[in-house]
Amino acid sequence: MADVLILGANGQIARLSENIFLSDTGDDLKLYLRRADRLRDLANDRVELIDGDATDVDKLVESMKDVQMVYANLAGNNIEDQAKAVVEAMGKAGVSRLVWISTLGIYDEVPGKFGKWNNETLGDYITRYAAAAKVIEGSDLDYTVIRPAWLTNKDEVDYETTQKGEAFKGTEVSRKSIAQIVVDIAQVPSKFSKESIGVNKPNTDGDKPSWY
Repeated sequence: MADVLILGANGQIARLSENIFLSDTGDDLKLYLRRADRLRDLANDRVELIDGDATDVDKLVESMKDVQMVYANLAGNNIEDQAKAVVEAMGKAGVSRLVWISTLGIYDEVPGKFGKWNNETLGDYITRYAAAAKVIEGSDLDYTVIRPAWLTNKDEVDYETTQKGEAFKGTEVSRKSIAQIVVDIAQVPSKFSKESIGVNKPNTDGDKPSWY
């Protein structure tokens, strides 16, 4: 049984992962977010709600007590600062296992017309997430960086992965697939250890996601 701290716990992928954790595992959860009362419907003897900002190192350290894994589902223009705070806090708290949600394109790894469209559409978003991932990968942590394709709300777990240094595949993947990967890593911490994985639904290659 692992205690998992989820940062940015009201995000769409985070919410899906919380449901899977609570229904399919025995893990206890700490849910860290601004305005924690938004998740009060989840509060029970397995769930602790923590009101905090992801750049507050002292609050993060305090929240990491008795935690085996940190799952960061963070966003914002200050994502690099959030990454630095998380790395610093985990070092101080003595927690090493981190799952970090990033985005596709941070290594210019998306080929062809889709890669060009992705770069033009996401722009500075990619630059900020690339800087944050560099902080994570440059740390001593046992990290997994997850780079999802464009996200759908399909009720399915159907994915394949590519490694850093390989060309990204496909154009889309379900949020539920990403949530399941997070839960799977919590159950088997060696899964995707020290890896940056691209995640896509098989056979979704194209010039852009199907709904564009």
